[in-house]
Amino acid sequence: MRSFEYYTPTKVIFGKDTHLKIGELLKDYNCHKVLIHYGSESAVKSGLIHEISKCLTEAGIDFVTLGGVVPNPRLSKVREGISLCQKESVDFILAVGGGSVIDSAKAIGYGVANPWTDVWNFFLKTEIPNACLPIGAIPTIAASGSEMSGSCVITNEDGWLKRGSTRSDLCRPKFTLMNPRLTYTLPEYQTESGCVDILLHTMERYFSHDDDMTVTDAIAESILRTVKDSVFEVLKEPENYVHRAQIMWAGSLAHNDLTGCGTTGDWATHQLEHELSALFDVAHGAGLAALWGSWARYVYDVNPERFAQFATNVFDIPCGLDFEKTALAGIEAMEDFFRSIKMPVSLHELGLDLDDQQIHELAFKCSYEDTRTIGVFKQLNMKDMEKIYTMAR
Repeated sequence: MRSFEYYTPTKVIFGKDTHLKIGELLKDYNCHKVLIHYGSESAVKSGLIHEISKCLTEAGIDFVTLGGVVPNPRLSKVREGISLCQKESVDFILAVGGGSVIDSAKAIGYGVANPWTDVWNFFLKTEIPNACLPIGAIPTIAASGSEMSGSCVITNEDGWLKRGSTRSDLCRPKFTLMNPRLTYTLPEYQTESGCVDILLHTMERYFSHDDDMTVTDAIAESILRTVKDSVFEVLKEPENYVHRAQIMWAGSLAHNDLTGCGTTGDWATHQLEHELSALFDVAHGAGLAALWGSWARYVYDVNPERFAQFATNVFDIPCGLDFEKTALAGIEAMEDFFRSIKMPVSLHELGLDLDDQQIHELAFKCSYEDTRTIGVFKQLNMKDMEKIYTMAR
């Protein structure tokens, strides 16, 4: 096991109707004006934004609102939020929604706190932020884990580039109020796609060459099994609090770095998917499902024992001495699971029939114009990326 430091400063308040504590909680942060940042009008129509606004008013906390965040959150909305916060002297941002909203809030926080440069430079990684407005989160989707993570991903419409910020505790939310009931009304597709994102956050860290990770592996494998089982329960019974709660907490644990302690994460599938969702605006989890099997088949023979362990401990596939056979069975089992929850396992099933030029463009952008490699389990250059995209067709 590699040496590591682990620090997760986000305060978690988990349970039924916890979002109604937001007014009193914000008093602890001595904020004077809050930006309530949210996504679609459904957050307004459901009454959620009204409930939160009422809590802030009763606590004597001034606020402004900014909605309109879309999946694969846009840089233009981030810049709109930065301008609004500067105009209104906002000193705290409350993200109400899924990972896209929380990521957008983090980017706004960076932009307001670092007025000496354009916020996009933090995603190009040509500049490093030295501050961030404090962020709080009320997640309404279990998926990205952004409510406890130190990173965010934004899409720039100029060139349709999707880029992640440098990981930093500066943008980790100060708190997250997690109420599984807020996920009851999610459409099936968002529930399914969110669960894939949770699984992949865990698997990106799991597929590592680091050994002697018994405890970390056991945590990761437990998260994978739990999400895999609970998703069927909530699809049958959307208001099943017990299983909604399992999925919501798993989403946070999958991306607060716990399952990466002592390991070196891979993240190639995420990098490949970022270009896919930037260019074609697909749901992130669905894009991951469409690509993962092709990535896995392309790299598994570097360390088939690791994939065999995954097959046995997550899918109960017996493992003898033929690690390669067991590894391939595990990959197929994961794809069968994706199919069982109506997630795509190819780009065609995702609704994309790409020609060779589009495949080349994806690889060209993912490799930063053939200047970088991705992945740790197996380093991938631009040609490798093209082959994986092609396999996924």
